[in-house]
Amino acid sequence: MRWLDLIHRWTGGVIGLVLAIMGLTGAILVHKESWIALPHAGDARIGDPAAVGAATEKLMTANPGAQGIVYAGDRFGLDQLRLPKGAGAYADQAGNIVTRWSSQWERPELWIFDLHHHLFSGDVGETIIGVAGLAAILFVVTGTVLWWRTRRTFKFRPWPKRLSRPAIVMQHRDLGIVMAPLLLLSAVTGTMMVFRPFANLVLIPFGSGEALAAAMAPPRVKSGLLSATPDWRGMISVAHRRFPDAQIRILSLPRKPGDAILIRMKRSGEWLPNGRSTLWFDAADGHVLAATDALAMPQVAQVFNGAYPLHAAKVGGLAYRLLLTVCGLALAMLGSLTVWTFWFRRPRRKPMTHHAAARSG
Repeated sequence: MRWLDLIHRWTGGVIGLVLAIMGLTGAILVHKESWIALPHAGDARIGDPAAVGAATEKLMTANPGAQGIVYAGDRFGLDQLRLPKGAGAYADQAGNIVTRWSSQWERPELWIFDLHHHLFSGDVGETIIGVAGLAAILFVVTGTVLWWRTRRTFKFRPWPKRLSRPAIVMQHRDLGIVMAPLLLLSAVTGTMMVFRPFANLVLIPFGSGEALAAAMAPPRVKSGLLSATPDWRGMISVAHRRFPDAQIRILSLPRKPGDAILIRMKRSGEWLPNGRSTLWFDAADGHVLAATDALAMPQVAQVFNGAYPLHAAKVGGLAYRLLLTVCGLALAMLGSLTVWTFWFRRPRRKPMTHHAAARSG
């Protein structure tokens, strides 16, 4: 067991701070919709296609450089307008701007999200987080094995009895085993979203990686150039007729010539908060080029689409959000105290006695 203990301690000492950041920011983001204190943030979602179309037309006409809109949901009553270079705005569901920002640093929910998902480092940070997720899975497995030897001394301790290394180690061991199922769920679902090969491995019981890749791949469509006056009302009306039980979630404009206008919708049977039912419209005249029904995807894709809602507590209501909050705070404590004890409270080696030195010589 000594080698297992060494792996557990050294990996925790190196990667523990990243996991602490993930836990704390995750616990904050779970309740994001509740603490964004802006006018109309608590408004009920308006689902009428005509009203959504009118607000979209108003926002896009007044902001010609916009890249898209994330629409109000059931827990957050504002539309988010996406603008270039990290700028954006929140608007009420009638299309009236409530607040603007020129960079993500002006909105805490945006930079906390970036920290949680990318460590402020883009793709490199996302890879580091994926590695940390794999390490977290290793911690849960090895920690459970190591705990089994001392299971008779188990005592639930939300906080160490004192800030000595032995007390922290005991609390770490026993709190870790209590939180192990939630920690494992959070680590597995988070890592699935970063590393597709890992997701393919987890999803083997539900289908092949090839089937997942095929289901998630966008269709090959060719669009005309973006019209100066797109028919936003018409496209939104068509989208709602195609999926009458769905709510519109995201509108994305073409990023380069030949790309289509994209509308993502969430059907009533989907867990994913922004849905995966998607329509692609010709940017020149607004006719439908392709459509994907998330509920018609193969089982492996539907299970994969459930990873994010489970990871971010977008299902299960307040009770599940509170559970993941506790999980995130526990991870923050476990990670930070692990780093502290490993680097600053390591046991001192006892000086060798005269007889021990003689024997070693």
